[in-house]
Amino acid sequence: MKNKNNGHSSLPIVIIGAGPIGLAAASHLAKAGEDFIVLEAGPHVGHHVLQWGHVRLFSPWQYNIDKVARELLEEEGWETPAPDVLPTGKELVENYLLPVAELPQIGPSIRLNTKVISISRKGLDKMKTANREDIPFVLYMETQGLTKMIEAKAVIDATGTWGQPNPMNSAGVWTTEEKSFENQIFYGIPNVNGKEYERYVGKRVAVIGGGHSAINTILELSELNEKHPDLNVTWILRKKNVEEAYGGEEKDALQARGELGLRIHQLVNSGRVQVYTPYRIHSVEKNKGSLKLNGELNGESFSIEGLDELIVNTGSHPDFSFLSEVRLNIDAATESISMLAPLIDPNLHSCGTVRPHGEEELRQPEKNLYIVGMKSYGRAPTFLMATGYEQVRSVVAYLTGDFESAKNVELDLPDTGVCSINLESTKKDETCCNTITGNC
Repeated sequence: MKNKNNGHSSLPIVIIGAGPIGLAAASHLAKAGEDFIVLEAGPHVGHHVLQWGHVRLFSPWQYNIDKVARELLEEEGWETPAPDVLPTGKELVENYLLPVAELPQIGPSIRLNTKVISISRKGLDKMKTANREDIPFVLYMETQGLTKMIEAKAVIDATGTWGQPNPMNSAGVWTTEEKSFENQIFYGIPNVNGKEYERYVGKRVAVIGGGHSAINTILELSELNEKHPDLNVTWILRKKNVEEAYGGEEKDALQARGELGLRIHQLVNSGRVQVYTPYRIHSVEKNKGSLKLNGELNGESFSIEGLDELIVNTGSHPDFSFLSEVRLNIDAATESISMLAPLIDPNLHSCGTVRPHGEEELRQPEKNLYIVGMKSYGRAPTFLMATGYEQVRSVVAYLTGDFESAKNVELDLPDTGVCSINLESTKKDETCCNTITGNC
């Protein structure tokens, strides 16, 4: 049943982002018979996913496919991937996201190479309150070198955080020097055994970060090191000790994630990786072509010199720049939706907890505007794709008038088991991690 309670019900619902969560939202809207448009800044669906396309997910296919998207695909004769197989990011796009985008109910509504630069209420800035909820949204978009506008009765922001990396600086500050050395700095997980192969051969490479993205990168560099012994790998973390990065290892219920911890533990013990922790970077400078990191090791001033390449895996953050003219309720620390912050704040949880949540928790002061998916978690690295699918199911139910369904929120999540170990108390945290990039 469609919601006819506002004066602009004939307008579409606009989804920003054609990744897994954005296309799940499109699937639910299509099934509900609701008009919608999907705006994607990249040249193809799953643009950000393909940037880590060589990385294998921790969760198998059964947790990576939205239920309604599966239903629509199967109606078209789609063959569901084996549920217990772990896909790579590339396989996720090619075997799932592209088929969803090609569905007749969805494909015509997707606009690629279309970047949203601002959202407002029609004719109103953020300060105006009178009749605000009855005024449609206007989205300003850049496409083909022009600025265009489109009106919407609701907006679902599923843009994620992958395109917004955090700097290496321990204070979270982007310095001019870090920006100017970008030809020697890679943010994310490079395809070391693929297109970035030549970049790291014979180099001294420092990987910065303590999560599973960093571990993935180091393990791939170690494979390259076996063929090219002149490759030198340094690992820089902020953790109290390197053991904190290993996670649950063989105790982890997600086998692939546990194996990652085991492998990096063995690699560090072999002495093939030089580890600096806890190390806090204050600045980076260049000296005769090589990079020098200045900071503190165990609270004492310490510099790391002679680095040819830096790979930064310090997480990512949401982009709110195009939401400056709408009213938001964002947690000051995590930059997540405020009501989610107590569940996912890494200052309170070593890996985060997931409680069923949906439209009610995701509501913004700006009625009918929702931030979903990884972006709803802000800087917290504990998002699960299945969580995002349930978010958009609930939000779409509410927007289409099925308020009872919107309230009944349930999550079918994998038993993620041990994520990390508190080495001082040996208390195990049975919580969950990001099944997209493995950050924990």
